Amino acid sequence: MRRVVPALAAVLLLPLLLSGCVTVPSSGPVVLTGSGAGGVTSQGAPFINPRPPEPGESRPDVVRGFMAAMQATPIQTRTAERFLTTSAAAAWDPQAETITYAGASPARDRRDDVSITLSGAEHLDARGAWQGPLPDARHTLRFPMTMEDGEWRIAAAPDALVVPEDWFAARFRPVSIYFFDPTASILEPEPVFVPRGDQLASSLTQALLLGPGRGLSRVAQSMIPRGLSIAVGVTVSDAGVADILLNGDPGQLSARTIELMMAQLAWTLRQEPKVQSLRLSIGGQPVPLPGGVSTYRIDGGAEYDPAGFQASPLLYGLRGGHVVAGSPSSMARVDGPFGRRSYGLSALGVSLDAERLAGVSGAGRAVVAGPVRDAGRVQPVVFGTDFLRPAWDFANRMWLVDRTHGGARVSYVDPSGAVHRIHVAGITGTQVRDFVVSRDGTRLLAVVRRRSDDTIVESRIEHSATGRVLGALAAGRIDLQGGGGADLSVRDIVWRTSASIAVLNPLTPTLSEVAPVSVDGAPLSPETAATAVDGRVLGLVGSPVTGEPVYGVTRRGLVDVGSSERRSIGFARRTTALTYVG
Repeated sequence: MRRVVPALAAVLLLPLLLSGCVTVPSSGPVVLTGSGAGGVTSQGAPFINPRPPEPGESRPDVVRGFMAAMQATPIQTRTAERFLTTSAAAAWDPQAETITYAGASPARDRRDDVSITLSGAEHLDARGAWQGPLPDARHTLRFPMTMEDGEWRIAAAPDALVVPEDWFAARFRPVSIYFFDPTASILEPEPVFVPRGDQLASSLTQALLLGPGRGLSRVAQSMIPRGLSIAVGVTVSDAGVADILLNGDPGQLSARTIELMMAQLAWTLRQEPKVQSLRLSIGGQPVPLPGGVSTYRIDGGAEYDPAGFQASPLLYGLRGGHVVAGSPSSMARVDGPFGRRSYGLSALGVSLDAERLAGVSGAGRAVVAGPVRDAGRVQPVVFGTDFLRPAWDFANRMWLVDRTHGGARVSYVDPSGAVHRIHVAGITGTQVRDFVVSRDGTRLLAVVRRRSDDTIVESRIEHSATGRVLGALAAGRIDLQGGGGADLSVRDIVWRTSASIAVLNPLTPTLSEVAPVSVDGAPLSPETAATAVDGRVLGLVGSPVTGEPVYGVTRRGLVDVGSSERRSIGFARRTTALTYVG
């Protein structure tokens, strides 16, 4: 599996960080400074004062100095610019991209330039969003050289901050920035990387102001007007009040827009433990908050929860052919038709409000649906070849994958019962073993069998402002192995947060690994390492709701894979097809 460290991060926050830079020494090597050598920044990383260029340095020395200067801590690029010509320094844009690397070759002095070849290189865009491995063609960096004022200088540099991956691992952390779906009905998270330390609230706000990524206009939207910027860093009082002062002209803000803006800010800034409430000013004018309050609580906007507002926390499963529901230690038949008789179900999915249930019957060839609790009829929805477990989103759309002889077919059933086929490049027509859809309706992840191993891919689902599904973006691969390793066999995937999944990978017949994976394939923080589980684990049960555990399913019951003692819960009678809602 891929290393679980934050190997990459964005430099979108450089302007905010420059104000806190240390003084650059006039000579000498890269040194650790602070109150003394070995001092650390508020990010917990050592101070690094890189040296500027020295008289008479060779061309490779200048390139080596430039590469080292980009590791300044606190983050700044003033020193690195001194290794460039005047015109190259003015043109260089280190905020355009971040490239990290596991290793680098010695600088090679050639006739036209000096080159360095990176190994294990990966990159993020200007927003801090993970882009995966750097294309092979870009692994060699070439630096044309020229003489300026009698000294060798770099005539052009790649528009990127290029640093070792462990440097970023110590200074940046993965977070989620929250935007709305196209209907402005539910929030959806976008993973990015921001600096660690005291400036977290400012970093989160700055990342949010940049809006969703390119190509996501029909997937996500920000209710915060464009063109706004942070006037000063976000300050947090001892009482936990974050004062957000923005520059710019927001135009006329309706009460509804303000409500949605504050929900985005609250969900984003609650990742800073010090923040308990928010105050917002734009252009020097306080923004009137919903309900006339003086501050907006950080737990506001609960009705836009990407995991589903007040979604049922119950587990559902099959016992003796009947649908049962409850807690892991106490499950009873549901009151509706699925609890009164057997419909020959092999898998099931339940709507977020626990009102409707869809089950796979007829050896996978049919999907039937009916009420969970109330009296009513169970009716066929669609017939096919081999359906996987149905998934539901917040809009009561039922998502289906039928594994036909010609490959997977993806469809959804709208609340009226109409079935719509949707083409998802990279998923449609492939051998799909499993899939999940995010409760906010914007993501589809699937396990695809390719040659000798399994691959997890992610597609983004596009909607109109009225909620109509418009299509899906081509699915991109989520690299789980970091470019190598043994063949991977994925037995199951489930949600563990709104921005990450848990992946079940059997290592041996008696040992399994449950690994957390970000929805974009980005490395997670070291605290979220993979978990080894003894015994044969048949599947997983997971939910994006904070606090709801991820369980491993065994023949005897459940294992809480998130608990340090691997707490086990036995079943008096065998229960199968276990699932949360969604």
